[in-house]
Amino acid sequence: MGQGGGVDLGTSMGYALKEVSSALRTAMEDVLRPLGMNVTRYACLELLAQRPGMSGAELARGAFVTRQSMSTLLQALEDEGYVTRPTEAPVGKVLPTTLTPEGRRRLGEATVAVRSVEVAMLAGLTPAAQQDTFRALQTMVRNLRGDDRAG
Repeated sequence: MGQGGGVDLGTSMGYALKEVSSALRTAMEDVLRPLGMNVTRYACLELLAQRPGMSGAELARGAFVTRQSMSTLLQALEDEGYVTRPTEAPVGKVLPTTLTPEGRRRLGEATVAVRSVEVAMLAGLTPAAQQDTFRALQTMVRNLRGDDRAG
């Protein structure tokens, strides 16, 4: 325990994870900025590449932003020619979004930049250590979400 019974930031796993998250985001923003991108734009395009047709609400959850923020971002990406959405929803009120060829090209550039950050982040960790860390992080997420499925 730290002073006054508080958390010892030097040994707190939660604090260390927050530091890693903050440093990772900063490093990603630094490599994406020259490409006219940011982490949220990149996440949105990456999600759409992996699961075309995702709704705005699904994209918002996947990119860790509000639905309103994602709605604004999708409009900007559509205006810039990176994504396309039908004018009328084929089912219900959901407007499925897909990447355009230009969106795929821009995503490719951003992916190279983001991968360079991940390689730098993992430098000095053996493949086994990387796998152990990944499994530990997945366990922490399941624990915090109350997900008791075996991993």
